[in-house]
Amino acid sequence: MINVTDNAVRQLHSLLSQRTENSRKGLRVQVAKGGCSGLHYEMTLDERKDGDAVVERDGMQFFIDDDSVPYLRGATLDFSGGLTGAGFRIVNPNASRTCGCGSSFEAPQSA
Repeated sequence: MINVTDNAVRQLHSLLSQRTENSRKGLRVQVAKGGCSGLHYEMTLDERKDGDAVVERDGMQFFIDDDSVPYLRGATLDFSGGLTGAGFRIVNPNASRTCGCGSSFEAPQSA
């Protein structure tokens, strides 16, 4: 499905460990229409829903809804924590074009 880096796992663990009510939650990674290239990534803390693909690493769960799976297959989820642009990011081999912000992309016609 998707590859998840050690940095992304550590960051999700850090986010979830701050609150006990988040113990059953994970990171939902999805693709939605919008953005300057036609599609954009959305990420939220959420619980598993019926039909989700689940990637589990080191006890952390990452949820991908059924509609987003074709766009994210083979992608890598990473976390970069620097002074500029800290956050989760996706390196997506399925994107035929991306915008400068890195959160919006265009999919090939076959996706």
